[in-house]
Amino acid sequence: MGKGKNLKAALQSQQSRLKAKQKLSHATQVADQRSQKNAKQQHSKGTVTKGKGKAAPAPPPRQTTIPFRPTDKILLVGEGNFSFARALVCVPPPGLQGFPPRNLTATAYDKEEECYEKYADAREIVADLRERGVEVLFGVDASRLEKTAKLKGRRWDRVVWNFPHAGKGITDQDRNILSNQVLILGFLRSASEVLSLGPVPSFTTPRKRKTSEDDEEEEEATLFENDEGDEYNFIIPEEAVQTRGTILITLRNVVPYTLWDVPRLAKKPPLPTSGSTPPNPRFTVLRSFGFNRSAYKGYEHRMTKGTRAHGAGKTGEGGEDRTWEFCLQDVEPEE
Repeated sequence: MGKGKNLKAALQSQQSRLKAKQKLSHATQVADQRSQKNAKQQHSKGTVTKGKGKAAPAPPPRQTTIPFRPTDKILLVGEGNFSFARALVCVPPPGLQGFPPRNLTATAYDKEEECYEKYADAREIVADLRERGVEVLFGVDASRLEKTAKLKGRRWDRVVWNFPHAGKGITDQDRNILSNQVLILGFLRSASEVLSLGPVPSFTTPRKRKTSEDDEEEEEATLFENDEGDEYNFIIPEEAVQTRGTILITLRNVVPYTLWDVPRLAKKPPLPTSGSTPPNPRFTVLRSFGFNRSAYKGYEHRMTKGTRAHGAGKTGEGGEDRTWEFCLQDVEPEE
């Protein structure tokens, strides 16, 4: 109990320091958005005048990063109806073809029957996953992974939590933020115990290679068209040596989720206020990238409350979804 209070006190102190900074940055963002909007309107007017009678050029394909390799061992936590797990093994995105279903462990916080009551399609999806060889576990607390019997002593290359939320229904924004920050810190601490070991991963942007004197082509981008006709350039990880495992957290990149300040929590977690409490692990932010839901066929994010809440139980519509990828920092030996 004391440990939880100490953590909350440290987070509240961190929150108060950030609020003034956020107010200033918000004013700057509003000004920038107005400026960009005016610039776009002027550009649009110019385009109509100049290109009268001509077809507008097609927009470039959207770039999508797929952060998985077929050789990865992947742990999903906080699954709702398990549609993301299904998307990885049933119709895998480019670069993940040949991924063995046995390399995927998909977990949910709910007990099995609770999950099926919340999400009408979950039972069918879970049955399909298990038939293919996916390990599906229920009643798994994301902040106690290393203490879960069926996960104890194991390690994964990717530990993934899409759209985490405490789900407590707290209406006060500050308390809601605090509740979710405590959840994220607990997850980061626990996940650090189950990550594979190795050197720090490195990611490079797609390079261009010459195919002739004058031609260049993207080396690592794969063009893909989904069912809606949208085109994407997929950035697919290269096969490489075994590196240390990474944590991937995806959230909407809008308020109130941005106020959780997940990158800062990972890089510089609050110091323990009690000498008996061990410090939280520190992570390096390897990269962040847009998360395109349509790249994962059949994936639908579901609310923590399930389909019983407000009908469909979907959330996260509108705004950008963004993934942050972290790995553990090297711990310097004490002198």
